[in-house]
Amino acid sequence: MEYVTAVPHPRSEAPGPARSGRRSLALALLFGALGAVVALLASRQGWAEGTATVAGGDFPLSAKGGDVTGVPASLAIVGLAALVAVFAVRRAGRFLVAGLLALSGAGTVVSALLGASDTSALDEKAAQASGDSGATVDAMTHTAWPYVAAAGGVLLLLAGLLALRYGRLWPAMSGRYERDGAPRVRKPRVPADPDRPEEIWKALDRGEDPTGA
Repeated sequence: MEYVTAVPHPRSEAPGPARSGRRSLALALLFGALGAVVALLASRQGWAEGTATVAGGDFPLSAKGGDVTGVPASLAIVGLAALVAVFAVRRAGRFLVAGLLALSGAGTVVSALLGASDTSALDEKAAQASGDSGATVDAMTHTAWPYVAAAGGVLLLLAGLLALRYGRLWPAMSGRYERDGAPRVRKPRVPADPDRPEEIWKALDRGEDPTGA
């Protein structure tokens, strides 16, 4: 009696990691791009409002995210650049860039939350409006935009963590765009067959001598 041993198909193990790589790649791109855009847009909105006493009256003041702190917007740009650079590097370089992406997200979160309670920007505007360097803002309130910027930082952080975990499964820049310094080997020219006119015309179009001389 002959026994037939079932040989597993070589592609049976591939779909699992490949599927995880594609899914994590799509999520990282979505989280990273969306997080950077959200953080940048939120930094341009009003973060704080208040009043200052000027000539015996209340003078309304407001401060945008860029007035309070420029760190979230700067880190969002760094994170977006790191997201693109992940595909241009491999191995250890990819791991380092992915770490930079995660750190950019974490820094965006921390700086946005710290900016939510920062009064220095409005105090400076109150001093300018009143002409008194010691003046401070009164009845200060904060908007939800600092927390929106922090949410963008969370998305950047998630993109970085995905890159750290699954980045080794992601595709890299095509090798044909990379130069390794090796000289190109030119293929020997084969003279065109005089009995085939189409080859002669192709050789002339390439700027070659169809006779091979």
